[in-house]
Amino acid sequence: MLLKTFGWSFAVTALGLVAAVFYGGWTGFGIVAILSILEISVSFDNAVVNAGILKKMNAFWQKIFLTIGVLIAVFGMRLVFPVVIVAISAKIGPIEAVQLALDDKDKYQQLVTDAHPSIAAFGGMFLLMIFLDFIFEDREIKWLGWLERPLAKLGKVDMLSVCIALIVLLVSAMTFAANAHQHGGIHAEKAETVLIAGIAGLITYLIVGGLSGYFENKLEEEEEREHEAEEEAKRNGKKVPAVVTAGKAAFFMFLYLEVLDASFSFDGVIDAFAITNDIVLMALGLGIGAMYVRSLTVYLVRQGTLDDYVYLEHGAHYAIGALAVILLVTIQYEIHEVITGLVGVVLIAWSFFSSVQRNRRLAAAEGRRTGSNEKVEVSSGV
Repeated sequence: MLLKTFGWSFAVTALGLVAAVFYGGWTGFGIVAILSILEISVSFDNAVVNAGILKKMNAFWQKIFLTIGVLIAVFGMRLVFPVVIVAISAKIGPIEAVQLALDDKDKYQQLVTDAHPSIAAFGGMFLLMIFLDFIFEDREIKWLGWLERPLAKLGKVDMLSVCIALIVLLVSAMTFAANAHQHGGIHAEKAETVLIAGIAGLITYLIVGGLSGYFENKLEEEEEREHEAEEEAKRNGKKVPAVVTAGKAAFFMFLYLEVLDASFSFDGVIDAFAITNDIVLMALGLGIGAMYVRSLTVYLVRQGTLDDYVYLEHGAHYAIGALAVILLVTIQYEIHEVITGLVGVVLIAWSFFSSVQRNRRLAAAEGRRTGSNEKVEVSSGV
């Protein structure tokens, strides 16, 4: 099971580290190894959230997520995305941006750093909406009940999450963006840039998340109808046609997963510049990390971990909320990548141990009930 799920990750790790040695020697090897660990640590919450969505897909779409999805994640977000950012911010062509990344690494890093306010605003708003929609939903299982119960009641107000997100964006534009951190320690006014990028992130979430939710609901309706048709077919001996909507539903959930992964990768790409400004080493290190995040997602689904440890999804979403806030704060202030990674790890570890304690309490209660029933049976038989 382990080799089947993580086999490609192990293979990519070996190839990536060998390529790093050939490209940058043992120094390159060390940088790629560090970047890989960084990406896994800051993206573990991404794997947990992805697993919650991926478990609704069939084996075919899980395989698509591990193949085409990895290509998008590794080459799209970890290699192409920084180049596109430089091309847009510097108003140059993609080929010139690649040449700049290879020939003038310091200038390339400067341009990416200067584009950070817009990247942080877009990713921060997208992740903030995920967090808000989660905590405002009335869920049967609650982790921090004292907090989640009143928030679930507030969530009955229409468009509350959107209103709060817009308020947070406005405050960020008026505070952090008014004195945004730029390359070389200087600061600049970026309020308009942050507002536009933040609204773009909000719109992206509403479109992709809305389509994903719509087709997911359609799939559930079709599955209910299919189940009813199967029951009737058994009685009449007829064959039931396959569900047509499943393809659309899975496609839009896949699209939602890719946009979600893109938002998570923003902080990893930016943090990577604290370690190296070499785009090749960065792509190798972050790409290896992205592979493990993908494999871990599938592993969580196939092992049913989210069903066994019910608070993990809560912890991951709280980590998403924390990451959204961190991204917005980094518009003005630098926050060390170790802090970013630790926040997510601590929240998920806390939710994991809370799940373990819950399982023990349930097992103890079940044992007491079983023991009580046995006593009743013995006494009634005498």
